[in-house]
Amino acid sequence: MTQYRKLIDHDIEVLNNICSPERVYTIDKINADYSHDEMPEYGKFMPEVVVEIINSKEVSAIMKYAYENNIPVTPRGSGTGLCGGAVPIYGGILISLAKMNRILELDEENLTVTVEAGVLLMDLIEYVSEHKLLYPPDPGEKSATIGGNIMTNAGGMRAVKYGVTRDYIMEITAVLPNGEITKFGGKTTKNSSGYSLKDLIIGSEGTIAIVTEAVLKLIPKPKVVMSLLVPFKDLDACINTVPKIIRSKAVPTAMEFMQREVIEAAEEYLGKKFPDKSSDAYLLLTFDGSSRDEIERIYEDVADICLEAGAVDVFISDTEERQESIWNARGVFLEAIKSSTPSMDECDVVVPRNRIVEYVKHVNTLEKQYDVRIRSFGHAGDGNLHVYLCKDNLEDDVWKLRCSKIMKSLYDKAIELGGQVSGEHGIGHAKMPYLKESIGNMQISLMEGIKRVFDPKNVLNPGKII
Repeated sequence: MTQYRKLIDHDIEVLNNICSPERVYTIDKINADYSHDEMPEYGKFMPEVVVEIINSKEVSAIMKYAYENNIPVTPRGSGTGLCGGAVPIYGGILISLAKMNRILELDEENLTVTVEAGVLLMDLIEYVSEHKLLYPPDPGEKSATIGGNIMTNAGGMRAVKYGVTRDYIMEITAVLPNGEITKFGGKTTKNSSGYSLKDLIIGSEGTIAIVTEAVLKLIPKPKVVMSLLVPFKDLDACINTVPKIIRSKAVPTAMEFMQREVIEAAEEYLGKKFPDKSSDAYLLLTFDGSSRDEIERIYEDVADICLEAGAVDVFISDTEERQESIWNARGVFLEAIKSSTPSMDECDVVVPRNRIVEYVKHVNTLEKQYDVRIRSFGHAGDGNLHVYLCKDNLEDDVWKLRCSKIMKSLYDKAIELGGQVSGEHGIGHAKMPYLKESIGNMQISLMEGIKRVFDPKNVLNPGKII
C-alpha cells in the first residue's frame, strides 16, 4: 500500500500561495459534509485541507506539488455521488471544483457549449434551453456538476433515446496526476486518431485525471414533449410491457417504472398529490418530436400496446403543468426514500431489458426473506434499476448483517442475468468488491495497469474503483 505524507504547515503555506488563503480551509474550518457524499454510510473520511479552486492552473499547481510530495488528492464537485467516490479516504488535499462554474462559450454553428467542470447540470439545462437547444443527458440529480457527470458517465432518464454523458462529450481539458494540463478530443464530429483517451477518462471517477473544462454536444430542443402515465394492476404486467414497446420500434425519450410505495413516499416528501395512485405499478413514458401530430401517432400506438398488455388506463400529460406534477415526483424518489429511514444502502445495477422482471422478482423475494424494507424504481427502457435498502428500526448489528447478505445477492443476481454492478452511479470505494466479482481478474489487471500509467504514485483519488 502506498505510504502518503501527512500535511505540515509548509504545505498549507504553499497552497495559500497557489490560491488565495480565503479559499483554503484547514482543521475546524472544514465543513463536515466534505467527509461524505449523498450516502453518509460511505463517508466519515475528513480531508486535512480543502481548497476551492477557480481555474485549471490552480489545479495543475496543486497536483504538481502533491505528486512531488506524495500527498493524496481527492477531486470533488457537488458531492452528490452515491458510492463514496469523492470522499478523501486517505485524508490529504480535497480539491473542490464547485467555484469553477462558468459557461465559457455557446457555439451555435457547431452546436456545442464549453463549460467549466463546476457548472451545475440544472444551470446548463436552463442556459441552453433559452437558446432553444438541449443537452440530452438527464440524470435525476440536477444539482450535480458537469464534471461529476463526466466522471461517472451519468445516464439518466433520457438515455433510452439519446444515450449517456459519454455520447455528448466532444473535448475535455484535464489535469493529470503530475500536474500537466492536457486537452483530449476536439470539436470535430469524427476522430480516429489513435486511442480514445477522452473516453477512457470519462467514467474514471477522478482516479486518472481531473476534468476542469468540457466541450459538450447539443441538439435542437424538441418542439413538442408529451408524457404517458400508465397504471398496471401488478408489476409483472408493467415490466413485461417494456419489451413489447421496444419491439414496436417506438422510441420513447424516457421509459421509467415505479411502484405505489415509492409514489406515496414522494407525495409525502413533496406535500403534493400524484395524479394517480390507484394501481400497484406504473410505466411513465415521454415522447418528443417536431410536431404534435408526430407525437400523437407514436403515443397512440404505444397506448394500444399497453392496454392490450393489461394496463388499467393510459393518462396523457400534454401540458407543461401536468408533466411537471409527474416528473417532479419522479425526481425526488431518492430523497423521499432517504427521508423515510435513518440509514440506507443502495445498488445501481443494470441488466438486459428482457430480464428486468426476473430481477425485480428477486428483489421482492429478498425483502420478504430478510424482513428488510426495500424500495426500487428505475429506467425500464435501458434496464438500469435503483434498489434501496432501508434500515428503519433494525438494530445496527442486525442491519449490517442483513444488508451485507442482501447486497451480495443483488449483485450476484445482476451478474447471473448478464448485467453489471453499476449502470450510472459508478463504483467509488463502496462497490469495489462487487466490481471485481463482476468483471474478473483480467479486466481488473488492465484497469490497474491504466491507473499506473496515468498515476504511478497513486496520489489521485486513491482507494477508488480498483
